[in-house]
Amino acid sequence: MPARFSRRASKQLWWLLGLALLVAIRWAYDQVAPAPNGSLDEGLHQVKRVVDGDTLLLRSGERVRLQGIDTPETVRPDYPVEPWGPEASDFTKQFVEDAGGEVRLTFGSERLDDYGRTLAFVWRGDQLLNEELVRAGLARARLGYRYSGTMKRRLAAAQDEARAGRRGIWSNEQPPSGASQ
Repeated sequence: MPARFSRRASKQLWWLLGLALLVAIRWAYDQVAPAPNGSLDEGLHQVKRVVDGDTLLLRSGERVRLQGIDTPETVRPDYPVEPWGPEASDFTKQFVEDAGGEVRLTFGSERLDDYGRTLAFVWRGDQLLNEELVRAGLARARLGYRYSGTMKRRLAAAQDEARAGRRGIWSNEQPPSGASQ
């Protein structure tokens, strides 16, 4: 009977050692593996490249889509470059360059878009890139998504200002009725 007990204890010991090894490997992997999409922390991040007016590629490899706005297309495959798209891309590049390539990210309640990109508000000091693009008439506010009412009001006000000033994408639009010309 003691030999049988010994064999059983030996099997259990090997199982425990195997499990401990798997846990250790997983822990080590988590320490060096890149963070999966949507797991970025709020704070400062280095921008590797501006993809277009509303999309950034971070040095970490994460793609960031500006929350609450939409700029005209410039890099979509099989799709023409839209009016004001190159200007929106240039505006974003200049914003990032003026920040020394380092921007601060904050997030709404919706963290990923349909393409797996991280949705974020992008800051340089106290300037919000999302809002500045809309104010310049280089983006439309998208208010139907899940993010704070405060941010929605900021973007809506910036869009009203751009439309009233007939800036960028609003330059060919008729002024709202009652607006002075």
